[in-house]
Amino acid sequence: MKNALLFLFLLAALSSCSPRLSYFTQDLYERNRWSDSELKKIQFYLSDDVYLRRKLGDNSSEIVEGKVRVVNGQKIEEIYIPRSTPGVFMFSPKANRFAVAFENGSDSRFLMFGPNPKAGERFVLLAKDWERSSGTVTYDGKEYEVNYGAAFAGLMVDLRRIDRQDRNSRTAEGRKVD
Repeated sequence: MKNALLFLFLLAALSSCSPRLSYFTQDLYERNRWSDSELKKIQFYLSDDVYLRRKLGDNSSEIVEGKVRVVNGQKIEEIYIPRSTPGVFMFSPKANRFAVAFENGSDSRFLMFGPNPKAGERFVLLAKDWERSSGTVTYDGKEYEVNYGAAFAGLMVDLRRIDRQDRNSRTAEGRKVD
């Protein structure tokens, strides 16, 4: 019985320390009016898995870190970015567009996110175009195909951590007449 109570106590203590992730939305962005330098201090997370795929030419040997598979006789490079992967804000090419990097290395390894009215103004993955089953994104200077499900992969943030960073409080001690 004591072991069960100890286990429950430890579980509750650990869960209270874990991040409370919420979607990053246009409303949250507008309410806080963060500058680019402030956005660089926010830890972003990916809400869903994202798979990037591109077909390679027969003479292609430029792969550095992606996995190469042969599918139906074609060489395919794949990059997998799992859900909950931490990312950092890189830059904003225009209003309401964020370049977010989820891996180290080249500064061109980023994905673009922006608010989507169909997704409650959440910042979701942007593509050059979305077709029925896939979209085209640029990553590391190359074009990749992503599945349609990635259209709703969004940015998430730990609101408790942001609140703790943004809060500047003090207690007034009072002022007396001389």
